[in-house]
Amino acid sequence: MEIELKVPAVGESITEVEIGQWLKNEGDRVSKDENVVALESEKTTLELPAPAAGVIGKILKRKGETAKIGDIIGTIQQDGAAGKTETQKQEFSPAPTEKFEKEPRVMPAAARIMSERGIKLEEVQGTGPGGRILKEDVLKYTEAKDKPAPSQAAAPSTPPASAPPLTSHLSPPPGPASPLHAPADITMEVPTAFRQEQVVPMTRLRRTLAERLVQAQHTAALLTTFNEVDMSQVMNLRKEYQESFTQKYGIKLGFMSFFVKACIDALHSIPAVNAEIRGTDILYRNYFDIGVAVGGGRGLVVPVLRNAERMSFAQIELAIADFAKRAKENKLKLEELQGGTFTISNGGIYGSLLSTPIINPPQSGILGMHAIQERPIALGGQVVIRPMMYIALTYDHRVVDGREAVTFLKRIKEVIENPTRILLEV
Repeated sequence: MEIELKVPAVGESITEVEIGQWLKNEGDRVSKDENVVALESEKTTLELPAPAAGVIGKILKRKGETAKIGDIIGTIQQDGAAGKTETQKQEFSPAPTEKFEKEPRVMPAAARIMSERGIKLEEVQGTGPGGRILKEDVLKYTEAKDKPAPSQAAAPSTPPASAPPLTSHLSPPPGPASPLHAPADITMEVPTAFRQEQVVPMTRLRRTLAERLVQAQHTAALLTTFNEVDMSQVMNLRKEYQESFTQKYGIKLGFMSFFVKACIDALHSIPAVNAEIRGTDILYRNYFDIGVAVGGGRGLVVPVLRNAERMSFAQIELAIADFAKRAKENKLKLEELQGGTFTISNGGIYGSLLSTPIINPPQSGILGMHAIQERPIALGGQVVIRPMMYIALTYDHRVVDGREAVTFLKRIKEVIENPTRILLEV
């Protein structure tokens, strides 16, 4: 019995997907609910499980091709034989085929160099198994071909033929040679075999991300304001309570939970940063769905902490750790990536000292966190060393005024530098 593999519905606004990596080949046996192929939508990547046990029949859509919701991309023979199809058996038969009897097999790297240099197949002697032409064979041929004839050999000062392929020809200036004179001309010759390029199609997720970032630049009036935060108090709190926090909740107390709490406090004070434009209206919210940017297996994704104002420090840390783990495995659910009223991006974990983040439309603001560095600052008339972090707020100036943006960042600074404000709500 033949079972069709169809593209499932993955979201209300998504009409097509891009075929990712096939996890099974034609003729491979597959168990029920075992993942068969990865499907990439504009927002996430999901894996399609086998609806029944059997053998993969035909693969109708290959990696990189697009398919609409409901399209058939392959089949499963529910009562198929365990082995390969007849065609595949012939393909992998140990007996030499007519093609391999007529000409040696060229390995991909060797074929690329031969194409770049215009080298014909019969010019290269293969040394691999069965006469296969290897990359080393082509490089050896090009070196021998480029070697000058004996009558054209250079002076004794010329490096021997066994010298590395990368060479330099020095043309001394006129007059007597002197170690104090630099060469007048240096020409570097690099064999084309060492200059390689690779064209890789953008994933659907990357293309969608690019489109949304460009959309934000074109449709919103973006402006960024900056401030710096003394991280001493937060670092002291983490050091004091880290052990008991970890023992109780099974997760470390990080910086992100403090900034989520600080942002919620600031969003309460400046509701315009939590709003969005809809046509000619401004939509204000009394809830806070905070998106947290994390690096995934296929690029940056922004899962959302729903009703973050109701979450404890431990709940925030556990949720972010879970998001990060599943993002690397491409297992985030579509609904976890949708919505969001405000976003936090922590470039500091990669070493970023300062940046201007781009908002995630249709949101009106995004906070950028950066690396913590010890810097001298003036405090109480004295110069002291403190662990400092630059923070940046990019906002849509159509909704948020400059005064509100500055006040928002100042409030975050006050809360982080005196974390007890979060508990006392002052």
